[in-house]
Amino acid sequence: MKLKNLKKKIRRLEERLREGPKKLARLKQKLQAAESAKAAKARKRSAARARAAGKAHRPIEAKKSGAVKKAKKKLNLSPERRAQLAAAMKARWAAKRAAEANAMAGSSDNQHSAPPGPTPHAPENRPDGV
Repeated sequence: MKLKNLKKKIRRLEERLREGPKKLARLKQKLQAAESAKAAKARKRSAARARAAGKAHRPIEAKKSGAVKKAKKKLNLSPERRAQLAAAMKARWAAKRAAEANAMAGSSDNQHSAPPGPTPHAPENRPDGV
């Protein structure tokens, strides 16, 4: 290798080495800035998502108490399964209404639902043996 070429290569290598740490620092700064921007964007998105979910699904009582409800996930159901669940829920609601109607009818017949007679006393076989 000629002396002139060797000197040129050495000079170029020294320049690259000199600017290397500066370039590395600059790239690290860019990386850090990009990461912080990404994190800020994610925080902004989650806050907006929470606000939107809160406005759409939050009842009045929840606003007063400060509780935050999660948005319900949509179930991926087949039409047959959806119909089956709907029928089960309707049956449950009908049973609940019937139970409430029976309770209301029983309490309206007599003001006191306790049977007439002496008041019941404490059981005789207590754990303390008295």
